[in-house]
Amino acid sequence: MQTTHAEPEPKISEELEKMPYEPLLPIEKKLVLWSVLLGLFLLGILMLINQALFRG
Repeated sequence: MQTTHAEPEPKISEELEKMPYEPLLPIEKKLVLWSVLLGLFLLGILMLINQALFRG
């Protein structure tokens, strides 16, 4: 059996430091905003359904 010395896996923090800074594009900002708003809207609907079906 041969034993090989594998290179140690790089740490995530080190790899993140190597990455260049890339600001969000305007379309990405809009997608994030729409996703958050949609999530809040659907959460509100779920709460209304919960109250209507399971009144305590």
